[in-house]
Amino acid sequence: MPEKEKYSAVPAKDGGDKKAITSGDDEICLKAKMSLLNGITVIVGSIIGSGIFVSPTGVLLNTGSVNLSLIVWVASGVFSMVGAYCYAELGCMISKSGADYAYIMETFGPFMAFIRLWIECMIVRPCSQAIVALTFSVYVLKPFFPECQPPEDPVRLLAVCCIMVLTFVNCWDVKWATRVQDVFTYAKLLALFIIIVTGLVQLFSGHTEYFTFENTNADVTKIALSFYSGLFAYNGWNYLNFIIEELKDPIRNLPRAIAISCTLVTVVYVMTNVAFYTTLSVDEVLGSEAVAVTFANHLYGYMAWIIPVFVALSTFGAVNGILLTSSRLFYAGACEGQMPEILTMIQIKKLTPTPAVLCMALLSLLYLTVSDIFALINYVGFATWLSIGVAVLCLPWLRWAQPNLPRPIKVNLVFPIVYIIASLFVTVVPMIASPVETGYGCLMIFSSVPVYLIFIYWKKKPKPIQRALVATTHTLQAILMVLGKEKPAQV
Repeated sequence: MPEKEKYSAVPAKDGGDKKAITSGDDEICLKAKMSLLNGITVIVGSIIGSGIFVSPTGVLLNTGSVNLSLIVWVASGVFSMVGAYCYAELGCMISKSGADYAYIMETFGPFMAFIRLWIECMIVRPCSQAIVALTFSVYVLKPFFPECQPPEDPVRLLAVCCIMVLTFVNCWDVKWATRVQDVFTYAKLLALFIIIVTGLVQLFSGHTEYFTFENTNADVTKIALSFYSGLFAYNGWNYLNFIIEELKDPIRNLPRAIAISCTLVTVVYVMTNVAFYTTLSVDEVLGSEAVAVTFANHLYGYMAWIIPVFVALSTFGAVNGILLTSSRLFYAGACEGQMPEILTMIQIKKLTPTPAVLCMALLSLLYLTVSDIFALINYVGFATWLSIGVAVLCLPWLRWAQPNLPRPIKVNLVFPIVYIIASLFVTVVPMIASPVETGYGCLMIFSSVPVYLIFIYWKKKPKPIQRALVATTHTLQAILMVLGKEKPAQV
């Protein structure tokens, strides 16, 4: 394992002598190439994936009525914006790649940070990427199988091709990856724009019969479960913080990118749901696996094929966004000595974290062999939001423990407190409603403990094991043409 990443101090924004926590300058390191527009498209592209096209069913199933489901969609957007606002302070104060992992490391130490890293790197991110890649495949092949579901093997093969193509793009050049993100973000916004405009036409034509509170479910546990579907669709609002080292002028651009993108996504999501309910009844939504396709079949006639195409574009961009940001989480964990040393290394010509990108891709390909990936995501979903709540807890904790740290952005403490309380609601209440899934999720989390004790905490490993690890690192360095941030691994 590598030594901890060296940090250098930079002057505070106000010109005082306070120092901010940031990454050191090295000859081979991640370069700041991303503009404000790139940052916005990374967040929007990462959030808007397959979720908006499938989550309406899950939200409505647990709320029971259209109006309450719309309230949940708005509340999920506000919840995400509050979390993103808190992350803006943390991101500008602790400007290291890795986002909440880096914040938990700085605040609560390596053990808690490793648990967060384990959940995100080994389960949530690769599972999510595999699911989105499979969704991409289904919608690409759907026009060729209009009367039935596409065969499983071609779907998986196309998902593999999707991940492999985007892996090459992310290994070759960060600018290529951000260009892909830009183009496909515009494509998915165009798709949603078409749906929203159609919905507005329907709305102004008087199609409001489904907007009622009829059959509203008053069960608090069900309402809490409805937030899982809503928040799943919004997942990705924190992804820009994972690549903050590659963002130009992060103190200025990070909060702007967060504010613009989260507001845009919330408006788009709510208006898209309004559009769906101008045409589809509660029963039709609950009976549909792909609400957007059902909506298109009702209104677009022979042009209904455009929606599967746009959904495919949307999910392709989402796979790229997950890969772009997740590889940086692997990189950040390796820099802290909590993942193999090879993942700290940068390709000497392209200056991209190639080993980390490849690791993320391989894990995603592994999950493509598993048939019930959605169950895995459900098992660990509560832990994801709980761990993000723990990351937000870093904000008030650091206000108390390290009050002299420079804070270019300083949020009112009401926001993190409200977010933490809301996080407890959307994690603890579903634990009561679905204890079996929660139990499996806890087992996955606790599996990180023996891994931490054996591979991280146990420092004095036998010499043969140490030599084998170093030899493996050297071999991979030669194959991938990568170097560490300071020097290559040595025996």
